[in-house]
Amino acid sequence: MFMNAGFWIRLGAILLDGLIIGLPVALILMLITGNGFGEERISNFLSMLYSILVPVIWGGYTVGKKICGIRIVKLDGEPPGIGTMLMRHFVGGLVYGITCGIAVIVSAFMVGLREDKRSIHDLIAGTEVVHD
Repeated sequence: MFMNAGFWIRLGAILLDGLIIGLPVALILMLITGNGFGEERISNFLSMLYSILVPVIWGGYTVGKKICGIRIVKLDGEPPGIGTMLMRHFVGGLVYGITCGIAVIVSAFMVGLREDKRSIHDLIAGTEVVHD
């Protein structure tokens, strides 16, 4: 049985992903596109692809999660598939968008306070983030 990952380790993994993957991608795009047009959209699209595809390809890990020793798994302990990650990202994102971000705050409290440490997008997709 895995031990669920709490708020701070998950936040650390997100920040590491942003620094290690997001920042270099943004800088490269800025150099390629010059200062501007479409840069933010391309960066957002690449970030979305990263957050959906890398966990599918890499058994539930992103670079930040691997460094922190945590990963996304389905409730049966299996790595997430593309359908699971699409549910987690898009349906969860829809909930967060419809609530104008209030659900993001609720999710942070859920991860910090719930015994199973699952957020709204985890509940939607049937996933959890666990320590290795």
